[in-house]
Amino acid sequence: MADFDLFVIGAGSGGVRAARVAAAYGARVGIAEEYKVGGTCVIRGCVPKKLLVYGAHFAEDLDDAAMFGWDIPQKRFDWAVLRDNVLAEVGRIEGAYTETLTSHDVTIFHERAVLTGPNSLNLAGGREVSADKILIATGARPQMPQIEGIEHAISSNEVFHLEELPKRIVIVGGGYIACEFAGIFQEFGSQVVLVNRTDVILRQYDQQLVDRLVQISLRKGIDFKFNATLDRIERRDDGRLHVAMTGCDDIEADAVLFATGRRPNIEDLGLEAAGVELGETCQIKVDADNRSSASSIFAVGDVTDRIQLTPVAIREGQAFADTFFGNKPWQVDYQCVPSAVFSHPPLASVGLTEGEARNRLGSVKVYTSDFRAMKNVLAGRNERSLYKLVVDGATEEIVGLHMIGPDAPEILQAAAIAVKAKLKKADFDATVALHPTMAEELVLMR
Repeated sequence: MADFDLFVIGAGSGGVRAARVAAAYGARVGIAEEYKVGGTCVIRGCVPKKLLVYGAHFAEDLDDAAMFGWDIPQKRFDWAVLRDNVLAEVGRIEGAYTETLTSHDVTIFHERAVLTGPNSLNLAGGREVSADKILIATGARPQMPQIEGIEHAISSNEVFHLEELPKRIVIVGGGYIACEFAGIFQEFGSQVVLVNRTDVILRQYDQQLVDRLVQISLRKGIDFKFNATLDRIERRDDGRLHVAMTGCDDIEADAVLFATGRRPNIEDLGLEAAGVELGETCQIKVDADNRSSASSIFAVGDVTDRIQLTPVAIREGQAFADTFFGNKPWQVDYQCVPSAVFSHPPLASVGLTEGEARNRLGSVKVYTSDFRAMKNVLAGRNERSLYKLVVDGATEEIVGLHMIGPDAPEILQAAAIAVKAKLKKADFDATVALHPTMAEELVLMR
């Protein structure tokens, strides 16, 4: 008899969900985590980053407060206070995740686990364990380039632990992580230079909304260096960094942050010994039931490189546990997954972009609302929001919904249900507006 019915490697969002649900069904579950319980999202991703986003919003809110009658005589930001409070909250949530596992009788091993076969593992402390099923949920990590002086740069892992706020920071990348930290540091008062090797950022989002974000970001003072690459980094005697560039002038900075993609964590896991096959991006290849090429070994989350989002990993973990331990088989639907960029202002999207819809459907109708939020009008802030509905011209079904503006991600979560449910433009038109809100624009487009 095996030591466990299920053994999970990695206590991130997907692994914790699978372990908890499988244990609730009565399975004997063990989980190994070599760093901290909670994974990327809780420890060094979504949660601490969103708290920094909240902190950054006060920069503009305090400026706007005067037009609403508030007298704020002094505006001063203390990075150390926010940093330490965020890290304390991360610690609290880590404890809550640990409590969730222990309360469901999941055995936690705070050490590395390595596969020694399709049903066996070796723990760093020397113990050998066996399991009927093994789930790999080790996530992914930031990809760092092999350039001279890379040891002077940081990734999104280290950014939450900076000793002091950089006066000038170079951020390399064109994805959501790069754009989010560009907005955060700009609001904190840093000079931000965003470097991208092409002239396209946020390529999976609707181009019209991306263009709007770039326009607003330029007005805020973010300096974009497109079609540029970073060659090497040198630390000067005064501690500052000299960044040698191709495609633009060299840059002097206090910090360099790389946000150029994430790589699945598959190294030294014993995958070859267990017969687990990898794909082109070094991801664990799995089928629709999250099963790898080894019939007893499964994988969920970023290590499979399907959609690298926390809610997707959680759903995959839930589907795995329901299917193999709850006798309730189902598979994750990867269509119409909503996503957001917590930039300043934030951007949110679900379904097909206008370009994708035209390529796929041919006949497309597009409805937009381009407006200034009421709060921005009174504050004298010339920053416009843009909402966009992409509609199948043949069926009138809404196939895409895209927004940029205050609270766009909060609004989109509910609106995404309508896109998932294949509602038509007429269903939006028939819904009474909730006034005065920004969200009412969704049902007023004609």
